[in-house]
Amino acid sequence: MMKSLLFRLGCCIAVFAFCLYSYLEAQNRLTQLKIRIPEVDREIRLIREENRRLSYEVDEFLSPAHLIELAHRPEFSHLKHPLLKDVLTVPEALAATPAP
Repeated sequence: MMKSLLFRLGCCIAVFAFCLYSYLEAQNRLTQLKIRIPEVDREIRLIREENRRLSYEVDEFLSPAHLIELAHRPEFSHLKHPLLKDVLTVPEALAATPAP
């Protein structure tokens, strides 16, 4: 009888220890995630700032004044506007229909 009671008590303590261990492990994982939140937030802010800076650079590069300045450079002097006879136009109805 005493062995049965000790065995049951040992099983209960083992189950309790396992539950406590898994609870503490879950709390540790949660704490690690909470610690990483500010780091990830900082990274997101830096990436957004870099995106804004790059977007500004693209806008500056594609501005009409910059494109005209590029057109006057010697390395682009061979580029010419096409003649009207070289420009092909497609009616909007044909352009909107998908190819078979």
